[in-house]
Amino acid sequence: MNISPRRVRPVEIWHARRWHAERWHVELWHAKRWLAAALCAGALVAQQPTVFRTDVNLVRVVTTVKTQAGQIVGTLAKDEFEVYDNGVKQQVEIFEHQTEQALSVVLMVDTSGSTAKELKYEADSASRFFHALLGEGNLQDAAALYTFNWEVREQQPFTRDVKALDARLKLLHGEAGTAMYDAVYLGAQRLEPRQGRKVIVVVTDGGDTVSKVNVHKALEAAQLADAIIYAIVVMPITNDAGRNIGGEHALEFMASGTGGRCFLPTVGDELDKAFNAIITELRTQYLLGYYPRNVPLNQDRFHKLEVRVTRPDLRVSARNGYYGEVEGGRGSSPEDRVTVSPDRQQKPTKKR
Repeated sequence: MNISPRRVRPVEIWHARRWHAERWHVELWHAKRWLAAALCAGALVAQQPTVFRTDVNLVRVVTTVKTQAGQIVGTLAKDEFEVYDNGVKQQVEIFEHQTEQALSVVLMVDTSGSTAKELKYEADSASRFFHALLGEGNLQDAAALYTFNWEVREQQPFTRDVKALDARLKLLHGEAGTAMYDAVYLGAQRLEPRQGRKVIVVVTDGGDTVSKVNVHKALEAAQLADAIIYAIVVMPITNDAGRNIGGEHALEFMASGTGGRCFLPTVGDELDKAFNAIITELRTQYLLGYYPRNVPLNQDRFHKLEVRVTRPDLRVSARNGYYGEVEGGRGSSPEDRVTVSPDRQQKPTKKR
């Protein structure tokens, strides 16, 4: 049987043409979107990595200001300070005058064999230091006692109990070598998770003999913890012929790098004066905080920090840097982080 082909009506032709036209417009729209996306992606790839950060955490800087004669100045205003991060001036966002932030103080006492004659005097002065430190100020202030000879020992964890600290000080005796850098390194690690201001006071008569870490690693640990180092190098009772000058220079290097000081007293009144000077500085400090902006980055994760005051007759003590972002938006090791306040340090976020 012959079957005639079906006749296509004009209306069906119209619908077919309309469907093809609409499909062509849809495909053209998708093609334009794909092309736009490809162009944007290409532009992003072509861009050079930026070397500036604008979305970082708060950097805190504890600062002490003195006259040329060494007198503490505690009456400056916020606009009298200038902060520079890798050479770029920053805007101070947080300013505390004579800050009352809680103190965490680690006292490291050298109990190596060479200190045996001075230990009783050092223990007595340390006891007076603890009583003065914890007898006033913030009720959250706390102190810990460590000793170091060939090893570092925690004698008393953080406490406000001066009787407990006194009891441990009475048991000190000297023996063996000196692991001074290890002591600073361990003290910094203990301080790092604590909030507020953090201080390491090292009482010793000389240099290091048995540490596993070097002076640079010890200083790095202190800077990562935002800790200030005060060094008290006790002059021997008899003479200074056998003093370790290299040890003194290392302590001065660590103290200046964290905004602290190095004292060179003999035992007795001079030792008490050194401890009292530390307390005076801790009670008359400024806290400056800023969010780094437009800071040029390079391959060194250590950011150089400089604090200035507008008055030329004054001098400033503050840490000389902090560990933060490097070029490319990441640190050079898993330990890289930016100092923050008041929370514990965190790793820097990626650049946007």
